[in-house]
Amino acid sequence: MSIEEQQKLKEKYYTEAMRYMDNAKDFLKNAQKEDDFYRDKKYVKTACGTAYSGLLVAMDGFLQLRDIKPKGKERKSIEYYQSNITKIDKKILNYLNSAYEILHLFGYYDGITKASVVKEGFDLAYAIIEKIKPMRSTAA
Repeated sequence: MSIEEQQKLKEKYYTEAMRYMDNAKDFLKNAQKEDDFYRDKKYVKTACGTAYSGLLVAMDGFLQLRDIKPKGKERKSIEYYQSNITKIDKKILNYLNSAYEILHLFGYYDGITKASVVKEGFDLAYAIIEKIKPMRSTAA
């Protein structure tokens, strides 16, 4: 894959992942933070699920840049991402595992309302998404 093709792929996945994150932040605003907690669990669950989906978009791009794709009609699960990332980058694997627990399990399923925990999940998602950030051309 040429550098130009890589940049186009990064742009596509990065833009889509950030769109998910922007939507997730909007949902969090509706959750009405009060002191250290969000008041509306429904919006927190929606925000965390959306942020998790965004980080999976980034993971798809990250893997595709390395020519790793699901076999046939294989459904991608957390195990799919973990088994492929473990061969490439242990730091991203740690981020993925923690983001999975915070955003998907604690946030989406359990509806955790502690703002600092949700923020940590979002920070991990952003750290993963940054790994596919395309380089901006400085030529005018």
